[in-house]
Parts: sequence; structure tokens; C-alpha cells
Amino acid sequence: MKAVLCTGAGTPDDLVFAELPEPAPGPGEATVQVAAVGLNFFDLLIIAGKYQYRPAFPFSPGAEFSGTVAALGPGVEGLAPGDRVMGYCRFGAARERLAVAADWLIKLPDALDFDRAAGLSVTYGTTYYALKDRAGLKPGETLAVLGAAGGIGLAAVEIGKLLGARVIACASSDEKLAFVRSRGADVTLNYATGQLRDDLKQLGGDRGIDVIFDPVGGPYAEAALRSIAWGGRFLVIGFAAGDIPKLPLNLVLLKSCDVRGVFWGAWTEREPQAHRENSADLVRWCADGRLSAHVHARYRLADAAQALKDIAARKVMGKVILRP
Repeated sequence: MKAVLCTGAGTPDDLVFAELPEPAPGPGEATVQVAAVGLNFFDLLIIAGKYQYRPAFPFSPGAEFSGTVAALGPGVEGLAPGDRVMGYCRFGAARERLAVAADWLIKLPDALDFDRAAGLSVTYGTTYYALKDRAGLKPGETLAVLGAAGGIGLAAVEIGKLLGARVIACASSDEKLAFVRSRGADVTLNYATGQLRDDLKQLGGDRGIDVIFDPVGGPYAEAALRSIAWGGRFLVIGFAAGDIPKLPLNLVLLKSCDVRGVFWGAWTEREPQAHRENSADLVRWCADGRLSAHVHARYRLADAAQALKDIAARKVMGKVILRP
């Protein structure tokens, strides 16, 4: 079978397209015929050896996927060959077939296509966990989303609206802001041309911003934090800007606010049943058309390097999908 492989820490151009032996499912595993693979910004960090976990070489990038169950290993219940599924695997999905723990698979209804399903697990899973379980976002609260046009930012806009929040979407171009407005954002803010701190303070009014969703980091984190409401919640999602910010703790004291980390991958392992319940909500909402799981572009498996470079260049609005 064909696979995209990272053979050493490097850039997308260092990936190789190779032939591998067919996988066989072990105890508790299923082999999935992969239909689509979702790529994310952190895939760039993993292949560069700069992420929280560092797989042994060689490995395939890609942490989320969809497809059809091809075979089952001993001890697997609740699945059958031919079932349509989506799943999460940390890394390793950018290949034609994948042997994966069956517990990581979620069945799909016929109404949900493989491309959109492949982009649900990580971005929408992380966002739903962040807003529901970490922030406790309430109807009527104000949510500010940084990097709102990216895959996880778009998920935050859509899930924030679904949970009843007023959503302020922040992005770096008017084109991206027009895109998130079409996806439900109540207010938009261009932080490339404006002053993020002052603009958010104005939009937050006397109360301030209840929840800040930050997958960007860098210089934007502190500027956003200065607009937070008394008792607000600042969600640390990631650092797409490249720099990990150092927040002044006096701001946290003065606003009596919380800075809350969001490590969705570790949470799925610590609380697998809660993860499955969240995933069931996301699948149902997406199948019903309440979440878009918008696909920006589709690439052949052999073009994975170009797909990752487009993510790195911030050309992507929504999700990038590989099709084996």
C-alpha cells in the first residue's frame, strides 16, 4: 500500500511517498480502508520534531481520518467489516490502509460524507471539549476567537454559535473575515490592520470578553487577555504564530480570570467515554447540517507536502483533506 512517510525531522519537502506492507489488525484493532485524512497545523510541528510527542521514525503524518472498516482483530465488538467510521490516531493516517485501536473509531451515518467526517475528530473535537468542558461557555456570553478562519478557528465560531454565544471572529485579512461571517460570526475584527487589544475592549463593552479562544499565541495572546471580563476564561489551544507567549500574571489577578489549558489528545485517553459522547454530538450536528466541517481543498495522498505547505502559508480557510 502507498503511504506518506516522515523519515527524519524536517519540512514537508522532506516527506517521501513510499510502498509499505499491508497492515493486519492485532487484538482490539481494526484495519480501515482510508477514504480521507484531515491535516492540521500541528502536523507541521510533528514532522519537524517540535510537538508535545515525537513518534519514532519513520511515521506518517495525519491524526484524523475517515473510511471503511476492512478487517477486525480479536476481541473487537460493535464493529463489522463495511462500517463507515471516523477516527483519531495522533499520527499515522496518511496512508491507504491503517490498523488502529477500535476504541478510537466512531461510526458514521450515511448522511455524513467522508471528507467532512475526516475533519471532525481533531478540530471540532478539540473545540467542543474546550468550549463545553473547559470553559463552560453559556448562552449569551461573548466569545472571541483568534485565527477564526483556520480549521480550529472555524470550528470555534460554529460551535460557539451553536452553544448560544455572541461570537467575535478575529482573523488577518478581510477575505477571511468575510468567510467567517458567512459561517455565523456576529462581529469580525482584522488584527492585521487594527489594534487587537483596543478593538476587543470596545467590542466587549463594559463587561469585557467572557471567553477567549486562542490557537495562535505569539503577540496576540496578551493583547486579547487585556480585554477579558471579570471571571473570564482564556483558553490556550496552540501556538500557530510560532512563539509561546509569557502572560503577565498580574492581569490574571486583576481580572480574577482563569487561564485554562486545552490538551484534547490527552483528555481523549483519560476520559474515553466523555470523548465518545462529544464525538456523537459532533457527528449528529454535522450530519444535520448544523456544523459545516468546511473543506478548503482536497489533495492526492502524493501531494501531502503541498497541502502542508499551504497550511504553513496560512492559505487555508477550514480543513485540508488528503484522499488516498
